[in-house]
Amino acid sequence: MPLRARKIGWLPDVDAPDPSYNDTMTEVQPAANAQFGVAGVLLDAFAAHDFDGLAAALDPAATMSALLPRGLVEWEGADEICGAFGTWFGDVEDFEVVDVAVGQVGALLQLRWRVRVRGGRFGDEATIAEQCAYASCGPSARITRVRLLCSGFWPEHGAT
Repeated sequence: MPLRARKIGWLPDVDAPDPSYNDTMTEVQPAANAQFGVAGVLLDAFAAHDFDGLAAALDPAATMSALLPRGLVEWEGADEICGAFGTWFGDVEDFEVVDVAVGQVGALLQLRWRVRVRGGRFGDEATIAEQCAYASCGPSARITRVRLLCSGFWPEHGAT
């Protein structure tokens, strides 16, 4: 049996390429997840700079542990958690969510956002912060527990 010409791509005068390695795989649609709905509520309020509005996504007795540049800090209750976000991001003139990601790790909701802020205590230069959170949801599909990691605030263009 003669050897076939091995070429990149496919030309009419060459045999068709071998089937793809995943030719027999079937496409699986992900199951709908109620946690993603609460993620949308939380991120919509966050992007709107409405930190009191975050409470709609939080169970009233929710807790949050955050590893911040200054160390580990914990809050209890939706009002305290909303207040923490207001402390971090509320006193700025410009607030822009520049990147968001939502996922799932086991039973946990995974959230990540990057914001650009300017004004207030940050002055006129753009400052960036990124936070990554893992959240547990209760039977009401509201967030009951948040574990958050914060990058801190950094000049956007790398000055230290």
